[in-house]
Amino acid sequence: MSAERKGRVQGKLALVTGAAQGLGAAHAALLAREGARVLCTDINGQGAQDTAARINAECGAGHAHGIKHDVTSPDDWEAAVDAAREEIGGLNVLVNNAGIGVAGNIEECDFDDWKRCFAVNVDSIFHGCQKALPLMREHAPGSIVNISSIAGLIASDTMPAYNASKASVWMLSKSIALHCAKKNMQIRCNSVHPTFVDTPILDGTAKHSGLDKQVLMDKLARQIPLKFVGEPDDIANAVLYLASDESRFMTGAEIKLDGGISAM
Repeated sequence: MSAERKGRVQGKLALVTGAAQGLGAAHAALLAREGARVLCTDINGQGAQDTAARINAECGAGHAHGIKHDVTSPDDWEAAVDAAREEIGGLNVLVNNAGIGVAGNIEECDFDDWKRCFAVNVDSIFHGCQKALPLMREHAPGSIVNISSIAGLIASDTMPAYNASKASVWMLSKSIALHCAKKNMQIRCNSVHPTFVDTPILDGTAKHSGLDKQVLMDKLARQIPLKFVGEPDDIANAVLYLASDESRFMTGAEIKLDGGISAM
């Protein structure tokens, strides 16, 4: 046995969307620590570059690159796939993490907000997988990891757009998985379904609701059987597993990271 431990995704080539902060930044950092080369993308291009710079400072130059990327744009997806080919040498792990939330019940939700929610949360995965699969096939075996939400499995009366879009991510992932399997691509596709996680989104939620951040965290924790809000690495660990060959027999499946909410 080698004295030097190899990373769990050693040699993998990963693209992570929404990587400027929060979950996306955590996914990108953990994949890099475990041996992957990572392309960080975000509509906030500077934020994506900042994430890449932090990764390179920790893991060494060349482990990560960052670019601006509008995930709703097919042209931007073509550019992102080209960047993966040029900057990290190809692609065999695609983490579709970028997403937004839209508030408002069925009577209050603005149709433009509804369409924007689907464009970012669902259309992005359609475009991303369609554009990325040709390059991923060249570097198979591979893995697509789509970040959905427990809200894609459990509904709320206050967020029909978010519920419906994240449910679409869940089912779209299964269709992509079956297609790749039927074509014998050696590319898997699974979805991850988190509940509340301590990311900058909660900072904005606290400000919008007029609550102190800790008061909000305590309120959310009381809704979770395990009685605590998740940390970004709680979700990144699942992404790491799905990106690695450890999960080679897993496709078309979903991982619930909800502290037990869906068991009630």
